[in-house]
Amino acid sequence: MEERTIDQYFETVQDPRHHNALHKLIDIIVMAICAVVSGADTYEQIENFGKKRKRWLSKYLELPRG
Repeated sequence: MEERTIDQYFETVQDPRHHNALHKLIDIIVMAICAVVSGADTYEQIENFGKKRKRWLSKYLELPRG
């Protein structure tokens, strides 16, 4: 099996949002994966995870709008 980065794995996922979306889709996907692995069960918990771990996430994600 070929090794791929998370970016490469999800590069075929089409972004259904409009062109004016605030956040990059890959940033949302990675943040959601990290949050769920950390025990998040709801959208609110995923959002809270992102807010609380923003500094850590910014080391690995672009987060152009925070």
